[in-house]
Amino acid sequence: MAEQSEEVLRFLNAVQAFEEIEDDAACARAITDVLKDWPQSHARLRELRQERVLRLRGEGKTWQEIGDALGVHFTRAQQIAKGFRGAKRPKKDEEPQDG
Repeated sequence: MAEQSEEVLRFLNAVQAFEEIEDDAACARAITDVLKDWPQSHARLRELRQERVLRLRGEGKTWQEIGDALGVHFTRAQQIAKGFRGAKRPKKDEEPQDG
C-alpha cells in the first residue's frame, strides 16, 4: 500500500479518536454530530477531487498518468473528471423489477 499523506492520516486518527472515547453516549453523540454533516462534506470532497483531476488534465497530463497518480484505472480518472460517481446500486427498499 502506498504511503498515506498527512491529511489522510489525520482523518484516520480522528476516526480512531472516536473509538477511544470511553463514555458510550458521548462517543455515539460525537459520531452523530459528524454524520449529520457528512453528506455535505462527502459532496465537497468529490467536487474537490474533480477540480484537481481537471487541473491535472489542464496541465497536460494523460488520463493514464492521472489514473496512476490517483491509484485508479485511467477510465475511472475520466469518470471523476466528468463528475460521475461509482456504480449505482438499487437502494435496499428498491427491488429490481422483472421484465
